[in-house]
Amino acid sequence: MEIQVGVSARHIHLSEEHLQKLFGAGYQLTPERYLSIATQYISKERLTVRGPKGELSKVAIIGPARPKTQVEISKTDGFTIGINVPVRLSGDLEGSESVTLVGPAGELLISEGLIVAMRHIHMTVDDAEEFGFQHKDFAMVVVKGARSLVFDFVVVRVAAENTHTEIHLDTDEANTSNLRTGDGAELLHVNDKKLRLEQIINMFDERQLRILEQSVDEILVDEKKRLAMMEDILSNLRRK
Repeated sequence: MEIQVGVSARHIHLSEEHLQKLFGAGYQLTPERYLSIATQYISKERLTVRGPKGELSKVAIIGPARPKTQVEISKTDGFTIGINVPVRLSGDLEGSESVTLVGPAGELLISEGLIVAMRHIHMTVDDAEEFGFQHKDFAMVVVKGARSLVFDFVVVRVAAENTHTEIHLDTDEANTSNLRTGDGAELLHVNDKKLRLEQIINMFDERQLRILEQSVDEILVDEKKRLAMMEDILSNLRRK
């Protein structure tokens, strides 16, 4: 099954309490553009994320407000600000990293909430029923092309609010596989007992298959040479 790719740049989900502290009492976010999940939007407001070695400016805020503040950046962003950020599923914030947020009405040090979001799939209820997925199952997603790779252990999030099925990757993952928002990728069920290596191989193009065959041929040639060397050594030992 081909699914759509959504690339998530760094962004922030604010709690109502933190929204008021950073922007002032009674402040409300201004929607700029609604996202693929129709209940969420990118606001016009921006914040600065500050760490011990640097900062990220003009970081987008996703509305509406949430119960807890969550800051999602990439591993590369973490190196920029000097924090080793844990990879977590969205909402799993206990023991995550602290960071400083800077807004027009002041700054705020959150004790936890900084994460690298674990790659995941937002799946419709209909697709989940048709293809046999349940909420929090794991899936495998295959990417074709010049930078082909396989994303394994992708968490599936089934919800009625999902209007289509889409894998969410951060910018590091998307750049590694040369993907952009709107591109397609192939979805497999990682626990499907019918899954065979042939299914994965069939998704790659002829050029990639020729390279794979060439590599296998080279391995076989090397093994034959080693076997011949061993036979020569044994033959010499027998003569002695």
